[in-house]
Formats: sequence, structure tokens, C-alpha cells
Amino acid sequence: MALYVGIKRVLDVVCSLIGLLLLSPVFVMFGLLIKLEDPKGSVFFYQTRVGKDGKPFRMYKFRSMVSNAEERLKELMAQNEVQGAMFKMRDDPRITRVGRFIRKTSIDELPQLVNVLQGNMSLVGPRPPLPREVAEYTPYDRQRLEVTPGCTGLWQVSGRSSLSFEQMVELDLRYVRERSISMDLSILLRTVRVLLGSKDAF
Repeated sequence: MALYVGIKRVLDVVCSLIGLLLLSPVFVMFGLLIKLEDPKGSVFFYQTRVGKDGKPFRMYKFRSMVSNAEERLKELMAQNEVQGAMFKMRDDPRITRVGRFIRKTSIDELPQLVNVLQGNMSLVGPRPPLPREVAEYTPYDRQRLEVTPGCTGLWQVSGRSSLSFEQMVELDLRYVRERSISMDLSILLRTVRVLLGSKDAF
């Protein structure tokens, strides 16, 4: 396992550096589009997430929602479309026009390559949950936190938002048990379909 962790970290650093370099024009273009739609808002969205062993960290994304999205969440909780410790809403009124596109194509996730470079995320792993979600976890659910969270994972390439919270947990725990370099590479290849606009993403 130590060899796997070492190789995985090398791949994370090399691939995130290459990705940031090659995708820099994409960062500039969508940064401008986000600013044009909402000049007062920031280009990036910063959010505290829970990482390996329950340690919090700051996760980066392109902003896809209105500036006061977090404040408006309470009024929408009753319309949550996912059971369990997670919030998903297909027609979330907080999402901007640019935001709807970048979420559909997962472009909003690209800044997490910085998190990968920093080491608090990996290219592949369970998605990092919010502190309020972890507060509702059972001891069984908390097993998701035994590994470094990822930009993509088995859950994302197996149905994404069409899956229930329980199904997500089972897929993540399968990854925790069976993870390997070959499995990581397979998940990365399958993620290409999601980046091109999976119908399950919202």
C-alpha cells in the first residue's frame, strides 16, 4: 500500500501541473465569462470541506452560483432531491447561466487541480464532503474519510446525481477497499465522458 500511495502522489503532482498549464486558457476564458455575468461576484468559490481522517481544508471551484448561494440554502433544503447527508437539486435557482454550463461539463471542478497539487486532494478518491454532511454521518459512512478525497471517483463515473446517498457511500467504500493504480487510471479514463457533459450531472 505504501508503494501505491507513493506512485499515486507522483501521478497527482505531475498530472495536476500539466493540467494547470494546458488548461490555463480555459481558466482565463471562464473567469472572464463568470465576471461578465456577475461583475460583483468572485471568479472562484472557496468552501471548507472534510478531507482524509476528518481534517478540514479549503476547496477551490469556479463559482457557478449567485454570490449569496450559501445564505439561500436553508430556504431550499425542503426541496432536496437526494436522500441522506447531501443536498442536490436539479433546477437549483441559485445557479447562474454560465454556472449551469460549467456544472454540466464539470468545468467548475477544474480549480481543484490546485488542491491536488497542495496534497489535500487526489485526482481520484471519494468526493470531499461538507462539515454539515459529516455531522450526519454514521460510523459506517465515516469510512469514506479513510483516504484522500478526489476530484473524481467511482461514484462520479457510475451515475453521479442519479444515485442515492447510500449508493454513493457503497461505491466509495468499494474504492477504499479495492483502490489501485490500475483502478485509478480506469476511473480517470471513464471521467472523460463526464467532462464532456454527462446527463446525470447537476
